[in-house]
Amino acid sequence: PETLRIQRSIGATPEEAWALIADITRMGDWSPETTSAAWRGGATGPAPRARFRGTNQMGSKKWRSNGTVTACEPGRRFAFHVSIGPFSVADWAYEFEKTEEGCVVTELWEDRRGALVTWLSPFITGTKDRARRNEQTMTVTLDRLAAYTQKP
Repeated sequence: PETLRIQRSIGATPEEAWALIADITRMGDWSPETTSAAWRGGATGPAPRARFRGTNQMGSKKWRSNGTVTACEPGRRFAFHVSIGPFSVADWAYEFEKTEEGCVVTELWEDRRGALVTWLSPFITGTKDRARRNEQTMTVTLDRLAAYTQKP
């Protein structure tokens, strides 16, 4: 599967940055493609196997996806699997490493789409090159997080 890894220095502790990312209800504040996300199935916050629904938009295309938390280690790692209906879409992860100035956040994406979903994806999301699009959106996500956490 295709994978991407984007890193950015953030002016926050790993615990502070983790809390911002792991609160998926705030993902729309960081991501240029995710417009909102909400916990589902009784989940009220990040926890192993907690489920959520994300709403995404690119141009005139809108779609929803389901997420399941796969790693929940405060200050270290937050990860989730994304699917649409019964179809796998991607695995996402955020890793946090302490630095003197705050931390480095690494955002990782691994494509989990099968042939059918890969073929349908441009019709659903409006992009043929999902990896290139994600490289752009991941960079914006981390830039927005860095701007938000910048200390005066």
